[in-house]
Amino acid sequence: MARFHYRVLDSDGSARQGVLEAVDRQALALQLQRQGALVLHIEPAGGRWLAWSPRRGLSAQALVAFTQQLAILLHAGLALDRALGILNNAPGKAQAPVRALIGRVRERVQAGQPLSAALALEPEQFAPLYLSLVRAGEAGGALQDSLRQLADYLERSQALRGEVINALVYPAFLVVGVLGSLVLLLAYVVPQFVPIFQDLGVPIPLVTEVILGLGQFFNQFGLMVLAALIVVGLLTRRALRDPDRRLRWDRRLLGWPVLGHLVRRLEAARVARTLGTLLENGVALLAALKITCEVAANRAVRAQLQDATEQVKGGGSLARALSHDNQLPDLALQMIQVGEEAGELDTMLLKVAEVFDAEARRSIARLLAALVPTLTIVMAVLVAFIMLAIMLPLMSLTSNI
Repeated sequence: MARFHYRVLDSDGSARQGVLEAVDRQALALQLQRQGALVLHIEPAGGRWLAWSPRRGLSAQALVAFTQQLAILLHAGLALDRALGILNNAPGKAQAPVRALIGRVRERVQAGQPLSAALALEPEQFAPLYLSLVRAGEAGGALQDSLRQLADYLERSQALRGEVINALVYPAFLVVGVLGSLVLLLAYVVPQFVPIFQDLGVPIPLVTEVILGLGQFFNQFGLMVLAALIVVGLLTRRALRDPDRRLRWDRRLLGWPVLGHLVRRLEAARVARTLGTLLENGVALLAALKITCEVAANRAVRAQLQDATEQVKGGGSLARALSHDNQLPDLALQMIQVGEEAGELDTMLLKVAEVFDAEARRSIARLLAALVPTLTIVMAVLVAFIMLAIMLPLMSLTSNI
């Protein structure tokens, strides 16, 4: 038996969390589902230094493909059991865990469970958002339409995430190249000139002494500095797992001049798309807000959504609730208020997502357009400074001769 920390939504929409013992995650998910709860998250209890485990089953791309193909098969009139069977037996390069996952879902459907209940027993693969939309589609008799909208949501989210990652690849390699070149110069090239200058007996300028001292330091203690940086990174990551510290860090992050504005736009797009998609598929506002809280990556935004959920539960409007301790862009709140007044909150939320998706892409493009030449100039200046420090004593020796 292992201990697991869980978070669920009860049948009345209230959130609940705790620690329970179970054989594995699936057994705990089944136990919680039998109690009528919607599983939000399950993870092993205990403090690990590195909260990482290999992901098995559906990747993000595979989940989009599975959802799209299942929606197409259901729209063609096939029964759910047969559609799952076709996906399970489809030719291709699907890995064994993926086929096993689809097979388990199909067996539960054949046993009489609805698709949402069958998927809920795989909490590592299907998020609460996914389960809620599937459940709403089943309740409304339009499962294929919900799956199609869900596939579109996943595809858009994955596309934005992929664009961000792809845009950061080149700057990341450039930063590594700059730091690697500087460390190589300081740790291996510069120390070669120390005995030369000592043998020549020429006066050494202060800037050259500083560069030579840095070179000797990195040559002797470079590996220790690298190990210290790794330890500091691990300690920082462990510290940020504390909810209060993470909340303070995320709140400060939103206040940064450039990066903070970008994070606000990304969070606004993510929150608006999630909430709008849930509302469009018939999910109640309170349940949709609680699921959206789990989607928000920034803890300050998540705290704002949790406070807004409590205020909406008391009868307040969503825009007014979000205006307190606002962490989202003002334009988003104004559009949400217009959507509430017009009775088209779901449509306006999806428009908010489109607007801030576009703004985030433009912000990333502008940031990269400035970052790449800036890093190049910084590297050129530093290398020139190091070379000048080395050349000054040699130039002094030449003038004396």
